[in-house]
Amino acid sequence: MSGKLTDRLPPELQSLIELLVLCAVAFVIVRGGIQPYVVQPFAIPTGSMIPTIQIGDMVVAEKLTYRFSHGPEQGDIVVFADPTGDHDQLIKRVIATSGQTVDIHDGKVWIDGEELDEPYIHDVSSQPGTVKLPVTLEDGELWMMGDNRPESHDSRYFGPQPVSAVKARAIWTHWPLKRFGKLE
Repeated sequence: MSGKLTDRLPPELQSLIELLVLCAVAFVIVRGGIQPYVVQPFAIPTGSMIPTIQIGDMVVAEKLTYRFSHGPEQGDIVVFADPTGDHDQLIKRVIATSGQTVDIHDGKVWIDGEELDEPYIHDVSSQPGTVKLPVTLEDGELWMMGDNRPESHDSRYFGPQPVSAVKARAIWTHWPLKRFGKLE
């Protein structure tokens, strides 16, 4: 992103600032003991959420909203237990919630018979996976998909997931510094 302050600094100073920010964030998380209850950092190892989240990005996910306010909502980016056991957790976008019907046809996702507006996928076609569609979600279930559909192993392959599998809501990228900002 051009125009940011860090883009105008010499590379050595930019590296130093990034290191200091990383150390400060790590210190707060480790020293504060807030990770199990409030926020937790996650490293992104795959490209399943490109362009929203890049490979190697570090995101911060908060745990309070779903515990004290409301459950996951359509459009939220969540960290949840990997139902396949291949990874500790996955990060995907909530596409549908309890009671909604999900279908995919003509390369588009349809919720309750209406095409889902997905500006975050940047013209990437959505293809069905191995789960038979359409699917109507039961109470307490979520349908989650990566923004980079061709590279995402998501609900199209492992089906709806229980809300109880959700660990946190990803809220911002904190590393690298040039990508620091709120996730949407």
